[in-house]
Amino acid sequence: MKVLQVINTAYRATIEEQDDTVVWLTHAMTGAGGDFDLLLTGEAVNYTVARQDASGLAFGDWQQTEPPRLARDIGSLPAKGVRVFVLDEDAEELGLPVTEQMADTERVSREELADLYGRYEQIWHW
Repeated sequence: MKVLQVINTAYRATIEEQDDTVVWLTHAMTGAGGDFDLLLTGEAVNYTVARQDASGLAFGDWQQTEPPRLARDIGSLPAKGVRVFVLDEDAEELGLPVTEQMADTERVSREELADLYGRYEQIWHW
């Protein structure tokens, strides 16, 4: 079964777990033989910015010793056969130019969403 996972909310649980739960789940289920692709919308389009760095994050005296590495987590998906799509209008709205995104991501427009969704047996929206 071919599944498209849509992530709209960014940085969910990344302080507690050091991973976005859906990105982690995509890695795990793909490793177990699942057939998944990923569409990043809303603030989640920021996951494709290669130069992001959360090291040094601290709240008062507490320091995050294992910061999230979302660019690495997203960037390693295409090598596993997972296509990573980014909603173009959301990236533009947040001021994210194509030059800031990782090379293995594919931008799609809202106009193309119906065709993209039609390629999958299930759409999981997170």
